[in-house]
Order: sequence, then C-alpha cells, then structure tokens
Amino acid sequence: MNSNTFRMPVRRTAAATVAALTVGPALLAAPAAHATGDEGRATAVVLRTGLDVSLLGKAVHVPLRTSLNEVKAPETETETALTVKVQGAEGGEPIDILAADVATSKATVDEKKAEGYVNIVKAQVHVPGIPLLSLIEVEKVTSKALCEVGERPVAESNVLGHVTVFGKKTTLSTGGRTQVTVPEIGQVTLDLSRTSTTSRTAAATALELTVEVDPLKLGVAAVNGTVTLAEATCETPKGTAPTEKPTEKPTGKPTERPTQKPSEQPTQQPSVKPSDAGGIKTNNGGTTPTENLAETGGSSTTPYIAAGAIALVVAGGGALALTRSRARSRG
Repeated sequence: MNSNTFRMPVRRTAAATVAALTVGPALLAAPAAHATGDEGRATAVVLRTGLDVSLLGKAVHVPLRTSLNEVKAPETETETALTVKVQGAEGGEPIDILAADVATSKATVDEKKAEGYVNIVKAQVHVPGIPLLSLIEVEKVTSKALCEVGERPVAESNVLGHVTVFGKKTTLSTGGRTQVTVPEIGQVTLDLSRTSTTSRTAAATALELTVEVDPLKLGVAAVNGTVTLAEATCETPKGTAPTEKPTEKPTGKPTERPTQKPSEQPTQQPSVKPSDAGGIKTNNGGTTPTENLAETGGSSTTPYIAAGAIALVVAGGGALALTRSRARSRG
C-alpha cells in the first residue's frame, strides 16, 4: 500500500520544491548520455491524480499529485491500495484514494517490441471531503499499448461491467464523453477509452475523470482537477530498421554511377582525338611521333641531311680559300 502526506504549502516547502526541480532534470538527464536511441519505451500507471483541494474558506489550496503503480520499462507493480493524508482535510486522517482487488501495471521492452499494460479489478476511488461516497467504482478496467517492429502500433482500452459515480450507476458513451451531475456534491465528466497512435507510438487511457465538486464538509470546500485510470503508452524500438536502409543505398547507387561514368569518358575520348589529329600524318599511327613532328617540323633523317650540308659548306669554303692563295702567289 502506498501512502503519501500532502501539507499546506509554505515558503520552506516551496524552496525545497524549487531545489528539487533544479536538481531533478540533471539527475534524469544522466542516463540519457548512454542511450543509443534504438531502444523502445513503455509506461503504465494504475491511477494518477492531478487535483487541487481547497480547504474551507478557500484560503488554502493543497495540490494532490500522486500516482499508484506508475512504472517504466522494464518494471511491474501490483500494489492494490493508495492512501494519502491531506493536512487540513478530514481531520488529518488517511484518505483511501484507491482500493482494488487487483491493480497491476506492467511495462516491457525488448529488441522487437515495447508494451505497456494495466489491469484493474473491482476498484474504488475517493476524493478528499467525501469519504462515504466513491468518486467512481469500476468492475474491470484494462489498457494496452503495443508497439512492434514492422507493425502498426496498437492502443486498446476496455471498461467492463457497470460503473458507479458518487453512488449513481452510469451508462458510459462508447468512446465518448459522459457527464454526471450529483446534487449538493458537484459534477464529474468521464472520457471513456481514449486512444491515440502514430507511426511509432501508441497511448491508451481507460478512464479520465474531470472532477468539479464542492463537498463543504470535513474541512474541504472544493476539489477540482483530473483523475486518470489505467493508462499505458509505448514507443516502437528501432530494431533492424536502421541497418536495412544503409545497406540498400551503398549497394545500389554508388556501384552503378562510378562504374559507368569513369569507364566511358577516359576510354572513348583519348582514343578518338589522337587518331584523328596525328594518326594520318605519321606512319606508325602513334601519339608520340605526332608530338615530335609538331615540335621539330622534320622527319627522322633530318639530322643526317643537316650534317651533309655542313660538310659541303666547309669543303666549299676550303676550296675557295685555296684558289685565292694561288692567285695571289702568281700575281
């Protein structure tokens, strides 16, 4: 059995709350540093309250924020009762917020799926200031959120048997909203079987009650807020999905493009241009003679012709000099 005490807010309490809010995110953020983002998530809770209790005279408001069997995967809880104390209400005596024969919440996660599940059997829920009447009584309530790899997430909620609100048997609208008004007490709005899904997440809530009551008894002037019964959520693990896409892309596009473009351009362009420009002018058809011909302007016999010409010039010059010397000697 869970038990909590809720006191009137004072400055010291407020300061402690601020400190808790300051430290809390840092503590919660620490495990995230080791998370890979591939794992799924799942949560489940039997009951959660978000109530504001106004004491007589409405000079003091006491927030009633509590839950029973609220778990995150991998975790399971089976507590069947939740008792709280609200200072200034009902003489400071314990208030049984929830009592049930069965109250199970379970959250599991593995590589293939994430699942949140809640099962409640024969439960009674109370609010401060109205001890003799239950806010709601249910016979059986279940919620399930299932997220499997490769499948569409599923969210389901069921409310089986009769439902009683402040002693009045109530017929609930299937998948809709029902409002119950009780004279001298107030009204309760019930949202039945609320579910939602996305491509990777699912959430299911069997009952969500919006409470607006004015007991005017036992030190309680008014109680306003929400009470949630049987809530489950999940997020699909990434599983093998990240490894499938990267293996498809590298084996498809990268192998096609590099093998076509590099092989076509280098093999075709160099073989066509050298044969057109210089292959016809040379006998060997190669690219190197074409380059030498462009640089020298002659063939391979050019050095020999040049050497013969030089020899003739030298010989002619020698003969001319000999003739002139003989003419001078005669004269």
